[in-house]
Amino acid sequence: MYLEQVDEKILVREYLEGNEAAFEKLLRKNQGKVFGYIMKMVRDEELANDIFQDTFMKVIRTLKSGKYNEEGKFLPWVMRIAHNLIIDHFRKDKKMPIAGRGNGNDEDEFDIFSILKIKDANIEDEIIYTQILNDVKDLVEYLPEDQQEIIKMRIFMGMSFKDIADRTDVSINTALGRMRYALINLRKLVKEKNLNLTLA
Repeated sequence: MYLEQVDEKILVREYLEGNEAAFEKLLRKNQGKVFGYIMKMVRDEELANDIFQDTFMKVIRTLKSGKYNEEGKFLPWVMRIAHNLIIDHFRKDKKMPIAGRGNGNDEDEFDIFSILKIKDANIEDEIIYTQILNDVKDLVEYLPEDQQEIIKMRIFMGMSFKDIADRTDVSINTALGRMRYALINLRKLVKEKNLNLTLA
């Protein structure tokens, strides 16, 4: 794995020095895993091809702008870019799960935790999942205690709203309400702290 990482660093460096063939090697080496991941998520070959092309266009732009961090592995970095573009697509099409039950002015909010349910068996996806999960755990600590509690029980412990309501001695509606406010507050925190949970 270490030699593979060194090899990719060399190919990136060669590409930045003007060797286009080096990027072709990087593309050939990684395209199967990246496309397979996108296809698994969107389940539409034409859309998967579009997102795949957009992913590598962004890879090229980022490499040429000098913003690529050589300390990171190339493939997980590319996978995070693809992951982010998939999320963007679903947000634009309003296909992301809604936070809450459509009451009030925040009806079109997407549930940022829906991205945490995407978990694949391969190591690249595990890395992405872990990084995003850690980002969310850090944000949760800024929430009021009752909202922290429901996020931890629902998201990190996988409890149902009925079980949460029983455990905290509140109604299911109250538990749902706390979850909704927690999600709204997390979105505000993301903006205030200029964070992005999915951007490479």
